[in-house]
Amino acid sequence: MTRDKLTALLVTASEGPGHGAQQLDHLVPLVYDELRRMAHGQLGREGNNATLNTTGLVHEAYLKLVDSSEVTRRGRAYFFGAAARAMRQVLVEAARRRNSQKRGGGERPVTLDEDQLTIDGFAADILDLDEALGRLAHEHPRPARVVECRFFGGLDVDQTAEFLEVGPRTVDRDWALARAWLNRELGLRGGAQPAP
Repeated sequence: MTRDKLTALLVTASEGPGHGAQQLDHLVPLVYDELRRMAHGQLGREGNNATLNTTGLVHEAYLKLVDSSEVTRRGRAYFFGAAARAMRQVLVEAARRRNSQKRGGGERPVTLDEDQLTIDGFAADILDLDEALGRLAHEHPRPARVVECRFFGGLDVDQTAEFLEVGPRTVDRDWALARAWLNRELGLRGGAQPAP
């Protein structure tokens, strides 16, 4: 898809309630592919010393994919919401690959050093969080989207509020509810918990 077509999708998404959900379904695969490509390149260049954080990666993808002069604030919010969902998919896919490799993936077992143990632990935590987030979404869809935007997409409260079309106080309440729910769920399983 060309830059013009992606920009047009974002312009349409910003036309008001009801347009965004349909466009988000089209945006996620496009953003996912670009974020996956960028993340792979970033990790290859910098290894464990990566200087580009989640938010930086998403912003870089935005600049590469969209004609910023044509897209409204609401359109940008939809892009960042799609990017948050895509980032979750990228991280979960990487964690699954890591767990597969850890189990051998058909290869002879090797001794793990401390760095590998840390990476393996993070992969397991991401998978636990993804599973718990799926359960949260079943019970509380909007708080689950808040976690997706804030934790996976690196969005702040105002950006998340703009994407979800709610006020910042609602995002704060949903974030608190989601954190408490996930802390309870993941605490019982010993998994990672979203940061404050």
